Amino acid sequence: MTTTTRTEIRLVGHLMRRAAFGAPAWRLEQLSESSYEDLVEDLLDVESKVRPAEDLLERFHAEHADEENNKFTAARWFFRMITSPRVLEEKVALFWHNRLATGIAKSNVNLMMAQHLAVLRDYGMGNYRELLHQISHDPAMLWWLDQQMNHAGAVNENYGRELLELFSMGRGNYTEDDVKAAASAFTGWTHDQSIPRYPNGWWEFSFVFREDDHEYGEKTFLGRTGDLDGGDIVDEIVKQDATAHFIAENLHRFFVSDEPDEKAIDEIAQSYFDSEYEMKPILRSLFNMDEFKNSVYDRVRWPAEHVVNVVKIAGTLTDPYESGIKDLVGYSAMMGQALLNPPTVEGWHTGREWIDSGFLIERVNYAVDVLGNPGTPGMCKIIERISEGRTSISSKDLVEACLYELGGVELEARTLDILLGELGADEAIAVDDNFGLRVSQIMELIVASREFQLS
Repeated sequence: MTTTTRTEIRLVGHLMRRAAFGAPAWRLEQLSESSYEDLVEDLLDVESKVRPAEDLLERFHAEHADEENNKFTAARWFFRMITSPRVLEEKVALFWHNRLATGIAKSNVNLMMAQHLAVLRDYGMGNYRELLHQISHDPAMLWWLDQQMNHAGAVNENYGRELLELFSMGRGNYTEDDVKAAASAFTGWTHDQSIPRYPNGWWEFSFVFREDDHEYGEKTFLGRTGDLDGGDIVDEIVKQDATAHFIAENLHRFFVSDEPDEKAIDEIAQSYFDSEYEMKPILRSLFNMDEFKNSVYDRVRWPAEHVVNVVKIAGTLTDPYESGIKDLVGYSAMMGQALLNPPTVEGWHTGREWIDSGFLIERVNYAVDVLGNPGTPGMCKIIERISEGRTSISSKDLVEACLYELGGVELEARTLDILLGELGADEAIAVDDNFGLRVSQIMELIVASREFQLS
């Protein structure tokens, strides 16, 4: 492997950890045959690719066809994150799931959450204005934020306030009068009432505008005065400098770094206006920024990302008949992220808050269990690639080979010294019948490291 190729793969690995869910070295080598700019365009071009078919998932796993069970929808999402050719679509949906946080804990209706996830997936890479319009019509969101209780003459400010504070502009960029005007403009926006659950189960909910429950009349919102409705509120929100900065800051935190970089955030905010709120051009600009390319291992991987990354390296759960898809829902939850059930409307607190003593143990144990198994398809391929043409290999070279095969993981010198101290840096390891076990043992040490929790 030449230095030039290794450098290219390092950058490709970084892109695939951020814009996708990571990949083993053999896949990065394939991707490195294209230019970086072409790889970005391929990730953005989701429309030309077909979403994975899920009929076999239902056929082989009857439990996944239980539409009343939240694990049904969450398991399907993990399957999509693992197998979808439109992987950036799933990654962006994960981003919006935290920013436009909505959970089943309140509605207790899984069909609502399935509809909500479809909105994030279908509109998340489109125009931000349209996404906010769709979210404002989404039954799960309306229920989550008590919008069905927002009536003419009895205004409930919950949705109007969170739309401003957590979904678009951030605190300090609007007044209490703006909140009241927004809430008034959204009166009458609600969802229909479900028919009785039994004997046929839940039916899908739909958005309803109740004209007789809407508060008509003049309102002033962010300086605009008129007989405004919810759509007008959204249209004003997306024009604001504060909104551009808020979205840019959150995109930077998710795709670039846990630590803010105002220069990079300002550049992303400018692309928000240049693109007229279109997410694809914003993401194109972001992925091609030097700040992005240089932000290797600057953020803590989210639990869902961690789980999918480990599965992709192991090469398992790529076919709908394999068992274990539903288990991923529980693994991620034990690490602090129960998909489709965020803890509050704020979503999850990310960065270092993903790591505490309990969550870290779960992350390490999961990765050790999966990548410490030399019999998985991915590990078999890794062992074969490392052993090819060799009769023995030093511990140091074997550690470097394992790091490379995991997708180009990089360890700090201190971590590497500790690991080699355990193994003996100059020890020669025979490539024999026990070699696969030695490789998996080294993998267990690597995935327990601090650096493996980063992306």
